[in-house]
Amino acid sequence: MAIISFVRGTSNPYADPDAIELSDKHFESGSLHRISYVRPGKVFTANDALIVRNLGHLRPSVRMEIVDAIETILRREFE
Repeated sequence: MAIISFVRGTSNPYADPDAIELSDKHFESGSLHRISYVRPGKVFTANDALIVRNLGHLRPSVRMEIVDAIETILRREFE
């Protein structure tokens, strides 16, 4: 059993100023078939048994952009 951390993905940015747009060009493999958004302020964990399928893999630069956004939000919250 593994515990995996996620950021919430959605097809609507919900006026979230921290939302990061994702399109097919952001993936090394796979896709979401529509423009979507990562909301780095919405982090959660889940058991790997809850994962139904893998939709793809983000490019390393996009993963780093998401990690940087999470760090920025955490710094902002604790200042």
